[in-house]
Amino acid sequence: MEVMLKNLSKHFGKVKAVNNFNLEINDGEFVALLGPSGCGKTTTLLMIAGIYKPTAGSIYFGDNIVNEVLPKDRKIGMVFQSYALYPHMTAFDNITFPLKLLKIPKEERKKRVKEVAKLVQIEELLDRKPAELSGGQQQRVAVCRALIKKPDVLLLDEPLSNLDAKLRTLMRVELKRLQRKLGITTIFVTHDQVEAMTMSDKIALLQLGELQQYSSSDELYNRPVNLFVAGFIGSPPMNFIDVSLEQSEEQFLLKNVDITIEIPSKIGKLIQSHYQNNEIVLGIRPEDIKIDHKKGEEAEVYVVEPMGMQVLVTVKLGNLQIKVLTTPPFTKKMGEKVKLHFNVNNIHLFDKNTEKSLLLN
Repeated sequence: MEVMLKNLSKHFGKVKAVNNFNLEINDGEFVALLGPSGCGKTTTLLMIAGIYKPTAGSIYFGDNIVNEVLPKDRKIGMVFQSYALYPHMTAFDNITFPLKLLKIPKEERKKRVKEVAKLVQIEELLDRKPAELSGGQQQRVAVCRALIKKPDVLLLDEPLSNLDAKLRTLMRVELKRLQRKLGITTIFVTHDQVEAMTMSDKIALLQLGELQQYSSSDELYNRPVNLFVAGFIGSPPMNFIDVSLEQSEEQFLLKNVDITIEIPSKIGKLIQSHYQNNEIVLGIRPEDIKIDHKKGEEAEVYVVEPMGMQVLVTVKLGNLQIKVLTTPPFTKKMGEKVKLHFNVNNIHLFDKNTEKSLLLN
């Protein structure tokens, strides 16, 4: 089922929870609504579900506007963050409850339960109540309850947030496998960029109720359209440095009182031709900075954070603090000097005033 949001808005008094949101989701796609708390992602999901009525705009399922269609008639399945299982019912009864409301015959209900329970591998747990199930098992029951109605659209509201780290990793794989197998159009709300990037075909990144960028995870990571996207996507986050662009003969330099970086002439000429202001924000990811003891900008080791396969090093360069991602062994101690080499082919440049990327046309 194709889903389209057209100029969708939801206001609570003077608060614009969602503002003029446009989105197109193709049939069978897995799309994540990503962003910090309060950005409007859950509000958007609840409007798609029919729980909230939009202040303005339209929601399309295929060619039909569903704004006035009741939730029970939208052919959606929904999994809540809390799972919302009835504690006095067995897993079997929780799963079949939507079908009871639809007056589906008992034998048909049993047949469908077997089908969905086999899909998520909980056939042996159907006689247990929620208190007798682990968090991951409860989640699988909630997924079964959403799938048993054979929905056209599956809505997931942070379904992994109550699980421990190991189980979250396992369930990410299971949910993605299940979605690919069934081919159901799925909309997934999360504040966790790892979940969004590993599970979804596309990510809609929101801030303060407005869409910032809608694209694949690779596109978000490598071609962020503005400062917010660049800073939100990536862990550890991108380094940002206020600089100005200067030209010295054939050289183009990004400079401030603490740092001077020569950039390729192609980038320098592009900025000069399209940008009159000289206030620029340089963005560079920690993995695009190398600690090179022979050449580069001299800096002082400030903090060393071992992370197993990687080491996160914070260095001081004048008044700047810059994060560098390197590989072990890293033997330098706090206070010792190192030299930094910047991969200038992977830099990002932003207008300091509009915060938009200067390298994307």
